[in-house]
Amino acid sequence: MAYHWDHFIQSSYHFVQMNAHPPVDRLSVLLERFRVRVKFFHSGVLCGLQKYDCSSGHGFLHVLRRGRMEVTHYGVAGIPKKLILDEPTVLFYPRPLTHHFHNPPQEGSDFTCAALTFEGGAGNPIARSLPAFIRLPLAAVEGLEPALKLLFAETDRVRCGQRVLADRLFEVVLIQLLRWLLDHPEEAGIQPGLITGLSDSRLARALVMFHEAPGETWTLERLADCAGMSRTSFATVFKQVMGQTPADYVMSCRITLAQMGLREGRPIKLLAEQLGYANPPALSRAFTAKMGVSPREWLSKGQGY
Repeated sequence: MAYHWDHFIQSSYHFVQMNAHPPVDRLSVLLERFRVRVKFFHSGVLCGLQKYDCSSGHGFLHVLRRGRMEVTHYGVAGIPKKLILDEPTVLFYPRPLTHHFHNPPQEGSDFTCAALTFEGGAGNPIARSLPAFIRLPLAAVEGLEPALKLLFAETDRVRCGQRVLADRLFEVVLIQLLRWLLDHPEEAGIQPGLITGLSDSRLARALVMFHEAPGETWTLERLADCAGMSRTSFATVFKQVMGQTPADYVMSCRITLAQMGLREGRPIKLLAEQLGYANPPALSRAFTAKMGVSPREWLSKGQGY
């Protein structure tokens, strides 16, 4: 009888330990706060030379469904200048990057493409944490096939509401891709940043709670408590995994949210209240320290658009 009781206590202890920190939704709050607009623009054969210029201001998500194609990149160190693709592949450009596709006219490749705009621009924490270019065989990304099957079915023929529905389906594809990147940061070549932070279960809890309420008081001690770590351990691991200190990350996100609010015409007094600053001058000082110009100057120079 004693054995059974001890075994029950031991099993219960392990159950509590395993469920003390249940899995968190690492993406929803981020995608709600820092939205991504996805615009479907092509499905079908691409023949000859197709140019996508960084001056468009968009990122891109291309899906090579079949065929063979040569990709050329321009002006970015660390990215292969030329690639030959000969299997179904997703090409993900989170930020504007000039790239050209070349397809022999007699052997046109079959593509489905969308333009991406990460709200907050260069300050968007999701886009900022991703490489300039990600190439993945479709077969490598678990869970992507069902979403692509729906997308291809919708884009293969014109029907009522096709463009709107294709935009939504491309958003599903993007979320599936981001999910995979969170679980395979090393395989995708992700450098220290938000994606690697969310890949760490301890840091993910703190990051999600901060993004749910960025205007609350977020001390190092509170963030560490959310992660279930000591302050020293949390600060050390955060810097290693995220590439910046907790205080720097909190300020960067708040300034990005302030920029988004300014673009929408919200008054700085309201933004200061929403983002945890004591008053508008406190937000203006933090904004100037981060951006090099005041909020008013930033908007007047057209940097908010």
